Amino acid sequence: MKYKIALQESEEGFSVSVPGLPGCWSQGATEDEAMENIQYAIREYIGTVDDLLESVRRSRHFLRCVPPHPVATRQSATFDLGMRRLQ
Repeated sequence: MKYKIALQESEEGFSVSVPGLPGCWSQGATEDEAMENIQYAIREYIGTVDDLLESVRRSRHFLRCVPPHPVATRQSATFDLGMRRLQ
């Protein structure tokens, strides 16, 4: 997958960010170093997102197995992460 980047020269070298991936940024003394570093940062960012999504997928099963709280009222409803009402 290709991502647009924002490369900016500064007194210390180059900073680079990925607007499509909030918080994904890096820097380098040279433009080449900054480009190499942002490629690594993108791989790490995507890997972290994948890990978090897998964690959510695994927790969905757990959420479905949790019995209703004994104090819950008739007006409350339980939803899974797909926003479908559970019976």
